[in-house]
Amino acid sequence: MQKKIYLIAGARPNFMKIAPIVRALQQQDKLTYKIVHTGQHYDREMNDVFFEELGIPQPDIFMAAGGGSHAQQTAKIMVAFEEYCQAERPDAVLVVGDVNSTLACSIVARKLQIPVAHVEAGLRSGDMRMPEEINRLVTDSITNWFFVTEPSGQQHLLQEGKPASAIHYVGHVMVDNLLYQVKQLAQANTDDFETSSFKASLEKRPYGVVTLHRPSNVDQPETLQRISQALKQIARQLPLIFPAHPRTQNNLKKFNIELGPDITLIGPQAYMPFLHLWKDATVVLTDSGGLQEETTALGVPCITIRENTERPVTVDEGTNTLVGTDPARIQSAVDDILQGRGKQGRRPDLWDGNAAQRIVEILTRELEQPQH
Repeated sequence: MQKKIYLIAGARPNFMKIAPIVRALQQQDKLTYKIVHTGQHYDREMNDVFFEELGIPQPDIFMAAGGGSHAQQTAKIMVAFEEYCQAERPDAVLVVGDVNSTLACSIVARKLQIPVAHVEAGLRSGDMRMPEEINRLVTDSITNWFFVTEPSGQQHLLQEGKPASAIHYVGHVMVDNLLYQVKQLAQANTDDFETSSFKASLEKRPYGVVTLHRPSNVDQPETLQRISQALKQIARQLPLIFPAHPRTQNNLKKFNIELGPDITLIGPQAYMPFLHLWKDATVVLTDSGGLQEETTALGVPCITIRENTERPVTVDEGTNTLVGTDPARIQSAVDDILQGRGKQGRRPDLWDGNAAQRIVEILTRELEQPQH
């Protein structure tokens, strides 16, 4: 009998994390799977082409449980997911990252005595103001198998009393997907990308890429003003392109913040056009978690506009520098890069494109054992 796994995704980045796992599952015959889309984020970019680019099929189950407050969203996902698990019980539930879907489906599974695998387990920012930190802590408190992307994840889980035998340092599925997409991009026609016209207009001159979406950065007028001042100064010597989250665009208007002529503001980008943009950047300025890792994987200098990171390996070993929101520190970090003094960094151990294969091998082995 083949064992069946439910793969949970609630937002676009989650699909990029499960995609390599789906591709690895398609290459073996011991485990079957269903892709469960909780509908946590409605995203018009997630169309047929999106799944074709990822090399995976459309979700088997779509729950449409998005919208509302954190509590409402989590509750809707839990109610819908419980019905699916009771109707067609899986042998395991695999969750990724730290979104509300991760938390909700983990709780439902464990209460139904279904084991949970958490991919990207053990990451900690130490900042309990971040909803994601609460999701990470709660999910890991009930997880059966921990799949870890970096050494800090192992350390946190051991300190929290998790058994060493359940913690597996496997590398990073996000890097698996990134390396897969870089290959796809090399063969793709990029002429229609909005980001291509920006690159062409610069005629091979250097440029920087900006992304900002964290409420702590974009919802406070003083903080957003401070960061914007730094960006305007940087843009005088390095043209910047800023694919802005709708929330960020609205707040720039609401707070009457002008970015000036040297920053090109565009809308959010699909994965491939955005990769096409940032992979050739001189520097990426961001408050994103995933982008800290992806820039490290491709060796692109990254400046993280946050006071903390749950991905310290990107700072300790990679190309990432943590600067907070102080304009002087942001500018100084960019100056270092422009003057050839930026950190070099390296790709961390096991970030080699094979994390998903390791996860599937471990799950196959674990699911062959009698479950207690």
